[in-house]
Amino acid sequence: METQPRTDEGPAGRPATPADVPPRTRAPLKGPAHVAHEGFIRRLGYPPAAIAMAPGRVNIIGEHTDYNAGLCLPMALTQATAAAASPREDDELRIWSLDIDRHASIALSDVAPGKPRGWSGYVAGTLWALREAGFPVGGMEIVIASEVPVGAGLSSSAAIEGAVAVAATALFGLGLLDDDAGRRVLALACRRAENEIVGAPTGGLDQTASLLARAGHALRLDFRDDSVAHVPFDLAGHEILVIDTRAHHSLADGQYGKRRTECEEAARLLGVESLREVSPAEVEALTDPVLRRRARHVVSENARVEAAVAALERHDLHELGLLMTASHHSLRVDYEVSCAELDVACTAALSVGALGARMTGGGFGGSAIALIETAARVATEAAVRRAFAQHGFGEPNLFVATPGPGARVLA
Repeated sequence: METQPRTDEGPAGRPATPADVPPRTRAPLKGPAHVAHEGFIRRLGYPPAAIAMAPGRVNIIGEHTDYNAGLCLPMALTQATAAAASPREDDELRIWSLDIDRHASIALSDVAPGKPRGWSGYVAGTLWALREAGFPVGGMEIVIASEVPVGAGLSSSAAIEGAVAVAATALFGLGLLDDDAGRRVLALACRRAENEIVGAPTGGLDQTASLLARAGHALRLDFRDDSVAHVPFDLAGHEILVIDTRAHHSLADGQYGKRRTECEEAARLLGVESLREVSPAEVEALTDPVLRRRARHVVSENARVEAAVAALERHDLHELGLLMTASHHSLRVDYEVSCAELDVACTAALSVGALGARMTGGGFGGSAIALIETAARVATEAAVRRAFAQHGFGEPNLFVATPGPGARVLA
């Protein structure tokens, strides 16, 4: 049985000092930040030295393109994960996840590729990656609370990584939050955690969106030259409805990695470093029908991202909707990452007038999004729920996505 520090003790059992107590925030903590703060005090007996938040994300368009040096257009959600944290004087990392009521401990020196696996790997892996990059990161007490749905294709894992990375930046004075260049360093560390510690071969979209997002904007991400453009996201009487199908989604179960390997093989056969370098005509010259379909999706999806940005710039929501629906067709037919629940969600939304609908995230479950008129929200939600019931699916979770801010320190 682990003994908790007394209420008059600070990190690693030392007496509490004023430095252990965060400055008073200008506004009361709310949501997961409040939950994490209170959970920290209950478990450790003193206030956390920092509270950090990082959002989940919705990808408007540009799916499975990040690891192909391609283009993506995500936006941050207002739903986020909070990490309440304090430094320790030793190398030990102690983590509590309030959402799953789990606790884990590991020395940072013991973290290595593949260790630890599971939920704690996202936390420990992020700190390991920062230390591997030369930053003076030490042991920490971390309590995590989240409102990002898990397994919904909304980047709950990237939100955990981002919150931990930002907390570490604040606690150890890393100076990586002042500009996009520093935030990219954090995003890379988060990606390494997911790739090397957890074993999910993600391409960086999720972590970059969570760390670099701005409220009211989508991000045009180019993974060939690592450029970022903040695109105003004003839907003027319309909104993005998220349909969490609650069909379980995982990036570490093999299918995601298989798609990535297929794309790499297609690029090798075409004699290029990535599928970003090829034309539609070159794709059709591939003789393997599976590789041809995979490459066709990637090349056409990049073109759809460029067209979607242009549509947003001229406020052409009808065109944006058509591009979203075309993206879903490509993901279903050419990339084969959709599932029955995602297809039913999109079809139901379109049947009552949605301008466009598509799966979002890695696929094989998770969430779909629909571009709808604000006035049509009730009718669209009813149509989706009715269609799910008719197909014998479980009750979906529906909510409106608002483009929120990126990862940040609250206290």
